[in-house]
Amino acid sequence: MKLLLVLGSDDNYDAVSRNSAPLGFEPIRYRHVLKAMDNIDEVDPAAIIISARDFPRHWKILVQFVRSERSKETCPIIILKGTNFNTEETSKALFLGVNGIFDDTLEDQDDIDRLREILGCPGGMADGMADGKAEPAHEENRYFFVEPWHRIGLLIANISGKSILIADVKTISANGLSFSPASPLPAQAVTLNKELRECSLRAGDALLSPVCRISGVEKNISLEFVSFPDDERRVFDRYLEEFQLQEA
Repeated sequence: MKLLLVLGSDDNYDAVSRNSAPLGFEPIRYRHVLKAMDNIDEVDPAAIIISARDFPRHWKILVQFVRSERSKETCPIIILKGTNFNTEETSKALFLGVNGIFDDTLEDQDDIDRLREILGCPGGMADGMADGKAEPAHEENRYFFVEPWHRIGLLIANISGKSILIADVKTISANGLSFSPASPLPAQAVTLNKELRECSLRAGDALLSPVCRISGVEKNISLEFVSFPDDERRVFDRYLEEFQLQEA
């Protein structure tokens, strides 16, 4: 699945990449709006994110162009706004068919969760305005809030000075999860792209041993699954299918 990013700022690109990685997207970046429009059919993106700060005039042209052929349900469009994006601009964006509008720093965990919700479940609107949840185009995009009765847990060995880290899993998907550590971790322990090879993931009655990679370090820490040994991937997928979790 391809995520089309029309971003001028490298900071924006880094923030979007690490927060969309758990959903399994392949990011494709363009620094010029017209070039992105020229290649839209070839790329055939599952979703689009464009910076209104970098392209204050051209974001509207891109949205109109995409919406002439692709609906909100089949291709979500997300706007990253700067400080000059006022109420009038927001109204225009919603009228044109944008799915979500977020501050381009992507520092707020609620914003990150809503952005992932839109990418995983097209049709939602940002800032509390929603027009209903459509069925996601790709099942593997869906992620779920974790409740105690779901019997999901995570232990990580040798991630810091402590021998075992007990992780409070917040959300989970076929491609990864997010968690809050039970105690603060030193910055060097949670660097981006660090592989964690000593993970124990409880999924119902099963105890799995995925290799994980750190894909986001915000209020919560995001991990993507790199691999599962033997047939554990099948066991995990079956768990997600059989248990009716509360979709995030």
